[in-house]
Amino acid sequence: MAREYVKARRAEQEGETRQRIVEAALALHGEVGPNRTTISMIAERAGVQRHTVYAHLPDDRAVFMACSGLHAEREPLPSPEGWAAIDEPAARLTAGLSALYGWFAKNEAVVAHVLADAEQNATLGEVSQLRFGEPLAAIRASLVKGLDARGKAALVLATSFYTWRTLTREAGMKPKDAVALLVGSILRS
Repeated sequence: MAREYVKARRAEQEGETRQRIVEAALALHGEVGPNRTTISMIAERAGVQRHTVYAHLPDDRAVFMACSGLHAEREPLPSPEGWAAIDEPAARLTAGLSALYGWFAKNEAVVAHVLADAEQNATLGEVSQLRFGEPLAAIRASLVKGLDARGKAALVLATSFYTWRTLTREAGMKPKDAVALLVGSILRS
């Protein structure tokens, strides 16, 4: 009986250690980006040795999968269920883009770093697409009804993180004004 307890406690400690490592890596991805995050930085932040990090996350793909999985669990992209049933196109687009832009604002640091780093890191790009490609495609699919080819192209532009950041950060627009501008652009296409 004592042996089962020891095994269970050890498994629990290993799970806690892995969780600290993944949380440390995710935090660093939001601060310095995945490409600049080193195993030494993760180990120091998690309070473990480098070999412990490698024991739990042996390569970049494992790090990216663990971090993106934790992020998707804690901060999932908005679900189209909240607006997909809205018949009126402007109202549906407004609801969907508002939800997406709220998510962009809340996750800006990590999304900006991941997207920038994914341009030079094929593994990161693949994992990002794996984790977030389908939910973003579902958002776009829920908003596309009734749009012509130009409207569909404008929708792709409107659902881009870079478009949101350009309008709200560089142009200084309030999120609701950015949404209104893009809804108008999509429907006029």
